[in-house]
Amino acid sequence: MRRTSIAPRPEWRKLVESKGLAFHTNTDGTPYWDESAYYELSRNEVDVIEKATNDLYEMCLTAGQAVLDRDLFDRFRIPPAAVPLIRRAWESEPPSIYARFDFAYDGKNPPKLLEFNADTPTALLEAAVIQWFWLEDVQPRADQFNSLHERLIAKWKELKSYMKGPLLHLSCVRDSWEDEVTCAYVADCADQAGIATRFLYVDNIGWDSAKRLFVDLEENPITDLFKLYPWEWLTSPSEPFSTHIGEVEGLTSWIEPIWKMMWSNKMLLPVLWEMFPGHPNLMPAFANGPGSLTRYVKKPILGREGANVTIVDDGHVVSTDGTYGEEGFVYQELFDLPTFDGNYPVIGSWLIDGVAAGMGIRESTGPITGNESRFVPHLFL
Repeated sequence: MRRTSIAPRPEWRKLVESKGLAFHTNTDGTPYWDESAYYELSRNEVDVIEKATNDLYEMCLTAGQAVLDRDLFDRFRIPPAAVPLIRRAWESEPPSIYARFDFAYDGKNPPKLLEFNADTPTALLEAAVIQWFWLEDVQPRADQFNSLHERLIAKWKELKSYMKGPLLHLSCVRDSWEDEVTCAYVADCADQAGIATRFLYVDNIGWDSAKRLFVDLEENPITDLFKLYPWEWLTSPSEPFSTHIGEVEGLTSWIEPIWKMMWSNKMLLPVLWEMFPGHPNLMPAFANGPGSLTRYVKKPILGREGANVTIVDDGHVVSTDGTYGEEGFVYQELFDLPTFDGNYPVIGSWLIDGVAAGMGIRESTGPITGNESRFVPHLFL
C-alpha cells in the first residue's frame, strides 16, 4: 500500500460535477474530492480487505443474535419501545441495502475494525462512481475494488417486487450535502432498476391521523422509505413522530431496517471483542473504562463524524469537540494509522446486501477522521 502524488485532471471540478458530485470542495476551500494523489494497493491487499469485510459481517450477525438472546439493549442505549420492533424486524428480515466498515490498515497488519456504519453511511457516490471514472481517465489499465454501482442496481431490481407501494421515497435532513448527494445517487440506482422515486426532507414528512400513515407533501402514503436519518434519532422521545413508528409496522418498509440500531452503535465494538477475543480484525474494546490500556481511543456510543473522540497515547491527549457523550463511551485500543506525507488514511469497505463490494479511502492530516476529511481514489495493479 502506497500513496502517489499526481496532477489532478484539467477541469476536474466540472468532471466530478457532471457525475453528480456538486459538493467537491470543503468549506475552507480545500478539496473534499482530492485527486492530487491516489493509493495503490496490491491485489493481495485487496483480497485481505475483502475477506476481512465478509468475515466481520458474519461476526456481526452472530453478535446481533447475542444482543437479542442476552437482552443487551440497555448497553446499546436503545429505547425500550424500539426493542420489540427490532426483535420482529430481525426475525422477518426486511430489505437491507448497504453498510460500511471503517478499517485501520497499513498493508502489514490485518485490517482493524474502527467502527461499523450500518445505518446511514455516506460517501457512496464517491466510492461507487466518482473514483471509477477517475480510474478510467487516469489509469485505464489498472483495476479498482469496486462493483458497487452494478450491485446496487441489481439489489434494487430484486427488491422491486417486494415493495409495499409503487413509490420509493428518499429522505434526509436539510443542509447536509453528504446526505443529499447520497440520496440522489441511491435514487438514480433505483430509477435504473425501474423503481419510481421521490425525495423529500425529513421535516416535510407528515402524519395522516385518519389513515394512520406517514405521507409526503402531496399526501401520498410513504410505504417504502430510504432514510438518511439515524434510528436513534427516529426513536428518540424528543422526536414527535417516534410514537408512530410502531403503528406503521408492516405498512412502511424502512431502509435501513430498525435492527441496524444494534450495529450503528459503538457498543458493538466491546460486544464483538467479548465474543471473539483476539480476533485479528478486532482490537480490545471495553464499555466501562480503558482497563489496562494506556493507548486507547474513547468514543461516544452514538457519536458521528469523529465528534467527541479522545485519543490517549501514553499520557498524550488529542480530542475533538461535538454534541455527543451523554449516552456514555466505549474504549478501544489505539492502532497507529499509517502516515503518508502527513496524511492518515482510513479504509471504508462497503457491503451491498451483506457482501463486500468495494472500498473508498478518506484521509486526514490528523489521526481522527472527521466530516471534512478528504476522499482520495485508489487502484490496484
